[in-house]
Amino acid sequence: MKQHLKQLSGAAAICAVLVLSACGGTTESQNVTTTSPAAAETQDQASSIEIRDAWVKSAETGMTAAFGVLVNNGDDDVTVSASTSDVSPIMELHETVEDPSGEMIMREKADGFVIPAGGEYLLQPGANHLMLMEVERPVKAGEEVKFALAMEDGSSFDFTAVAKDYSGANERYVESE
Repeated sequence: MKQHLKQLSGAAAICAVLVLSACGGTTESQNVTTTSPAAAETQDQASSIEIRDAWVKSAETGMTAAFGVLVNNGDDDVTVSASTSDVSPIMELHETVEDPSGEMIMREKADGFVIPAGGEYLLQPGANHLMLMEVERPVKAGEEVKFALAMEDGSSFDFTAVAKDYSGANERYVESE
């Protein structure tokens, strides 16, 4: 029985190679990657993430923020634990909440952003966003700004966001305690 299973496994592997070879095509933009089942199970979180409509608020100095829609195309929740940018030495993942007096305040979201499996996580003015602090050079409208999101598993997702003029969402920042 074991010998019969080995023969079937070998035949299945040969068929898989033939099918994948037939799908190769000649389109230059096509990129076919094959992985073993064990490698697929250890795929990093960043590989299932994309961002749509990414933009950053233009600013001369001080603080600014980045926005967009984080999309998780994977089957498991993904946690964004940190962010970096080429225009800011300090970044935080922020949420906007109402304080006891009714004022909207920004604060660090220390446990990160959880993007649900097969779902989206909205980053928008007046709500959750990527906060760039101590911006030392102007971020001009039309400029592309580079970002990297660090995932909980140590993987990283890089993207660019275009800077736009925006005057809304002027919440007060409150440092985490």
